[in-house]
Amino acid sequence: MPLLTHCTLVDGSPGSPPLADAAIAVQDAQIAWAGPLAELPGAHAGMERHDLGGRLVTPGLIDCHTHIVHGGNRAGEFRMRLEGASYDAIARAGGGIVSTVTATRAATEAALLADALPRIDALIAEGVTTVEIKSGYGLDVDTELRMLRVARRIAAERPVEVVTSFLGAHAVPADCRDDPDGYIDRVCIPALRAAHAAGLADAVDGFCEGIAFTPAQIARVFDAAHALGLPVKLHAEQLSDLGGAAMAARAGALSVDHLEYLSARDCAVLAERGTVAVILPGAFYTLRETQSPPIAALRAAGVPLAVATDCNPGSSPMTSLLLAMNMAATLFRMTPDECLSGVTAQAARALGLTDRGRIAAGLRADLCVWNVAAPEELSYRIGFNPLWRRYFKGATCQA
Repeated sequence: MPLLTHCTLVDGSPGSPPLADAAIAVQDAQIAWAGPLAELPGAHAGMERHDLGGRLVTPGLIDCHTHIVHGGNRAGEFRMRLEGASYDAIARAGGGIVSTVTATRAATEAALLADALPRIDALIAEGVTTVEIKSGYGLDVDTELRMLRVARRIAAERPVEVVTSFLGAHAVPADCRDDPDGYIDRVCIPALRAAHAAGLADAVDGFCEGIAFTPAQIARVFDAAHALGLPVKLHAEQLSDLGGAAMAARAGALSVDHLEYLSARDCAVLAERGTVAVILPGAFYTLRETQSPPIAALRAAGVPLAVATDCNPGSSPMTSLLLAMNMAATLFRMTPDECLSGVTAQAARALGLTDRGRIAAGLRADLCVWNVAAPEELSYRIGFNPLWRRYFKGATCQA
């Protein structure tokens, strides 16, 4: 196994300074040691050396919020929004999530996989080693399970780790439009139990919003998740403030995501409960929103900040985590350090993963080697990919 030498190491922890002339020893898909090359323990001195020529090394990137598996696209709705229609108006007219449901229900498992793989390939090419994938475009038992099976198959087709989230509480399907509570009882919770029984769900998510579900309805889904021993997370406060983020945090949520309308009061609840705030600038940008998430208040409260693509066919058709980092910095004034930790250490925390996201002994050897001199270059550039080499579980592949 390799000894990576003469690199500048950024371990992924918030606020950690770059370490010049560092080395990383990799054994059995794990980091055996990392630190200054001059302090290399004798036990690793005989390993095969790979000189990285001073390049920057970070943990493998983690995209902790995506909807990569879906049928069709919503380019027509993109045009409608440019002509003045709001996201809410499109959704209430039968577009939005519900229109993707129709396309996804009609797609075979093979077709969903074939459509998802190019999106995954784009993320891998930028250094992503772990990706979260949600269901939520089936809104019936069969299609929700089909989406999750495809997500699991992606990990067999590509060198990437997939974490799945059951998102049956994503929208109210057309046939239940007047009975969202009935949908939760008759479809969503039974689908969740079926997904858990089949080993397809690693976590449970929901969409708490005026066009989706109330906090009380989401709480019932969370109760079912907790009964199955599954962690929870939530789309919350994207379009309005319903108090969903605080409800989720009090329910032990790993993360709450979007948060444009989060109140300063509820920032304190997230901090108290240790819930990660996942910032999704792609949706803010695509929907041309004007209210930014309260980054300064979240920062002041000490809430962990993660960043993700929110890759989806409607509000964030983006497959670049590097672009998400640039957007988070440019649109929301997150610092380059926050952006980098937001797609490494904090993203791992948002998924409940303790074995990756940092460069430290005993963690997985998921690593990125970059042709840059300083970590801020990863957030600074637009449309440029400086990845030189990617290590997944210690195995290398050329970028």
